[in-house]
Amino acid sequence: MVKRSRVLGCGTYLPANVVTNRDLEQRVDTTDEWIVQRTGILSRHIAAEGEKTSDLAIAAATRALEHAGVPASSIDCIILATTSPDNTFPATATKVQAALGTTGFAMDIQAVCAGFVYALSVADNFIRCGQAKRALVIGAETFSRLLDWNDRTTCVLFGDGAGAVVLEGYDAKGDSGDRGVLSTHLHSDGNQYDLLYVDGGASSTGTIGHVRMQGQEIFRHAVSKLSAVVEEALAANGLEPSDIDWMVPHQANRRIIDGLARKMKLAPEKVVLTVDHHGNTSAASIPLALGEAVADGRVKRGDLILMEAIGGGLTWGSALIRW
Repeated sequence: MVKRSRVLGCGTYLPANVVTNRDLEQRVDTTDEWIVQRTGILSRHIAAEGEKTSDLAIAAATRALEHAGVPASSIDCIILATTSPDNTFPATATKVQAALGTTGFAMDIQAVCAGFVYALSVADNFIRCGQAKRALVIGAETFSRLLDWNDRTTCVLFGDGAGAVVLEGYDAKGDSGDRGVLSTHLHSDGNQYDLLYVDGGASSTGTIGHVRMQGQEIFRHAVSKLSAVVEEALAANGLEPSDIDWMVPHQANRRIIDGLARKMKLAPEKVVLTVDHHGNTSAASIPLALGEAVADGRVKRGDLILMEAIGGGLTWGSALIRW
């Protein structure tokens, strides 16, 4: 027998304000056609003035707890992935902890768009080693606050939102038929730091800064690195691409997602896509997509789910979960 982390429930939250490509045409030198052709994005949600990352995270976490049918008091740890914290410190996760009334410990994880996979891995390992019985894993972003709205190459790509899952430890057989997190696989390459970054920070400029990106280089790295980390996850569990019921990828770019699916010979109908109406919500994108697929009934008990993401750093990773 081995200790596994099974998913008890999930929840999502999106700000009410929807910004379409047509709206952006009035703000920056771009067109709906240009955005759709290069990214697949039609619209995105943008947080209202005064609406903070913690507000989004608390809403998604509350819904996840309700879906799981467990009280907040039963949560031992909160792992929150975000690139847009409320404050430089303390961790935004502690605000979520206070609002929900949980005990134990709470901390933030910073791996940009790969943040949710990193946070899931951290929580899963806490459960596996016995330091937590139940964990709340959240990806939450007000990424729009980091955008230069005069830079049409970046401001059209991102949106705001939050998603969360509740994990619980249980004793499993230790094979690929187990429910829950089968494995997670994390990587980073600091040599590619300048491909996607924010040009500000407390110790460098004393400012928040704005997102800067070398889009073509990111695209090139994404396809190769994501393919490799997906193969790593499958090999670790003795599985083939044909065993996957759903791929729930980081929602950065439709072309990247389609390219990876083709390389895996995965049918398009097995890929959960939300990039068209969410945009790139960074650490929130995977749990938002997962929550949508669970809510509409696509994801069913026993389904094998592949998650993958790449973000600034560069950071990237994958996870296999049996629902």
